[in-house]
Amino acid sequence: MAVLLVYETHSLTTDNEAGIATGWLPGQLSEEGRRLARELGARRRENGIDVVFCSDLARAEETARIAFAGSDIPVLHDWRLRECNYGDLNGAPVATLHQLRPRHIDAPFPNGQSYRDVVELMRYFISDLVRTSDGRRVCVVSHSANKWALDALLLGKRLEDLVVAPFDWREGWEYSVPAF
Repeated sequence: MAVLLVYETHSLTTDNEAGIATGWLPGQLSEEGRRLARELGARRRENGIDVVFCSDLARAEETARIAFAGSDIPVLHDWRLRECNYGDLNGAPVATLHQLRPRHIDAPFPNGQSYRDVVELMRYFISDLVRTSDGRRVCVVSHSANKWALDALLLGKRLEDLVVAPFDWREGWEYSVPAF
């Protein structure tokens, strides 16, 4: 069997609207973000989801809390689902960070992580997920770097290509996660 994984990014934040790369800072949803989180819940609450896992950063927690409020679906927080830690650049303009991404695929941001570090944390999360949730449909609410990590691990895409491409946001992605 496999785990059926539904991936959703956290909803729109005030930092997103201001062009800020939040990184490991908490962030908070904007008014539009809270509306979009309610829409996420309307899409997913009756979608056969057995459990929700979300990043422990405030913007992902808030997204999951709003989306799944009033449902019986458990929401579990996991630090391994955090955005890449940009270290000294947490809170920097997105444009600045975008230029630096290719340099930090394997080399950590100053006082932070590399994108490869995010991939390894996601690999660790997925191995636990396969062991504990085989045959279940799970939702993960996380961040862009974690989406790239899933694409690298499950679809064989090159991280070097993913970090330089524009993030192709949409209303969720679905993966079948085999044991590995």
